[in-house]
Amino acid sequence: MKEIVLDTETTGISIKEGHRIVEIGCIELDNLIPTKNNFHCYLNPERKVSEKAFEIHGYTDAFLSKQKKFSDICEEFLDFIKGKKLIIHNSEFDIAHLNNELSLIGKKNIDNDVADTLTIARNKFPGMSVSLDSLCKRYRIDNSKRKKHTALIDCELLSKVYINLIDQKEPTLEFNSIPENIK
Repeated sequence: MKEIVLDTETTGISIKEGHRIVEIGCIELDNLIPTKNNFHCYLNPERKVSEKAFEIHGYTDAFLSKQKKFSDICEEFLDFIKGKKLIIHNSEFDIAHLNNELSLIGKKNIDNDVADTLTIARNKFPGMSVSLDSLCKRYRIDNSKRKKHTALIDCELLSKVYINLIDQKEPTLEFNSIPENIK
């Protein structure tokens, strides 16, 4: 089964205040094993990045102004996630921002199945911190290269957290056929 671990970075939290996506990262999993099939892009949000968002991801307005717009990558992105379950930490935030971007260019909302690792973690560890950093610490996942929030690094970390959250310490291997000499 193929799944997509997805993360976005934005200009700020509130869509109502006009905040937009500045980065999308996706890592494809096949039976919980990362494939080499990734999707990543920086985006021109056509607005300024809030100070708070800049502190989180560090993307400058000058850097982002030179990137493609969401409308330029939309079809490639939708093709990449088509028919696949999405694995997202705090899916309400990311899906709302993605659907906002889609609505701005007259496209339909995302209707993929979604597993929200934030919800899974809250159910598994009630009352405990369930941020991505906290979950990495809990599961002894090295997050030392995460100096700032970036979509692809967060996806790499989340893919490892997800496997632990669903109690699959090692990805399962499926053997489709047994060689004749073993039977």
